[in-house]
Amino acid sequence: MEGNVIFALGLTLFAGLATGVGALIAFFTTRTNKKFLSAALGFSAGVMIYVSLIEIFVKAKDSLTTALGDTQGYWMTVIGFFGGMLLIALIDRFIPKKSNPHEVKTVEDVNAVKLQNSVGIDEEKLMKMGVFTALAIGIHNFPEGIATFMSAIQDPNVGIAIAIAVAIHNIPEGIAVAVPIYFATGIRKKAFKLSFFSGLAEPVGAIVAYIILMPFLTEAMFGIIFAGVAGIMVFISLDELLPAAQKYDETHLSIYGLVAGMAVMAVSLLLLA
Repeated sequence: MEGNVIFALGLTLFAGLATGVGALIAFFTTRTNKKFLSAALGFSAGVMIYVSLIEIFVKAKDSLTTALGDTQGYWMTVIGFFGGMLLIALIDRFIPKKSNPHEVKTVEDVNAVKLQNSVGIDEEKLMKMGVFTALAIGIHNFPEGIATFMSAIQDPNVGIAIAIAVAIHNIPEGIAVAVPIYFATGIRKKAFKLSFFSGLAEPVGAIVAYIILMPFLTEAMFGIIFAGVAGIMVFISLDELLPAAQKYDETHLSIYGLVAGMAVMAVSLLLLA
């Protein structure tokens, strides 16, 4: 069990630190490969949607029906699923639009901000925007850390898939933090550190889940948490990943990526069953 916990914590750390990768991309590339971004975000959504509805939701239902009976268990699974959606929707609702991590940023945004900064944009406002974005992403990543951790504890293969999907969509979030802070301060190191630290909310969420939830993890509680995880993952995919993928889509690459993500997840689950 201890080995599973360390592995699960490592996965959440891997997923969270992808925000730092986003910052590095913002600093050292001149343009975004929008085709790749579209396909990658679509792939990430495909992985999340498939594993949530085919694997996580079913395991949550199995646990809850075992603990509570068929009818009550199924009802609690559905309630947990939509409860997870409600949780992440409320988090998004109270995050200002300009700081919302769902506003995906590209490297081209760096040049736009740089141009605005050169014609007199308030550096204090830019700094505030970056800090609020980092805070918003931290809040947003917290439940994702719980979701990745709990999934990896129950099934390491599912945890790996979710961690990779979360890491892919954390890269644009790292750009969103680094862009305004870099052009407010001119210090790459400071922008990278804030971007990097915003991703640490993922392992923090995992640690909170381990300390608070694990000691009381009954069959019923596990089922409710897992149902909520499925809801969170589906909401993120539909509200964030797919719209962002289609925003930069030119030739249906987002849909091809979506199908590829589902197919890879399906084959992985079959091979590892």
